[in-house]
Amino acid sequence: MTDTPRKAYRLLTGPDTAEFCLRVSGALQEGYRLWGGPVMTLGPDGMVVGQAVVLPDYLEAPKAESR
Repeated sequence: MTDTPRKAYRLLTGPDTAEFCLRVSGALQEGYRLWGGPVMTLGPDGMVVGQAVVLPDYLEAPKAESR
């Protein structure tokens, strides 16, 4: 395993295939959580999808105080 720190936020994108679903599933198995809903758009080569994922620590980070 690598010592590279994981990104708190990732936006997974790609063609609407089973491979994309496996990438999202893999991120969930790595401890990421879904952030927002999936997005879809029609590109020149077919449907393109995206899903944001975040680490739980990022979700639980204290919010800055507003004045």
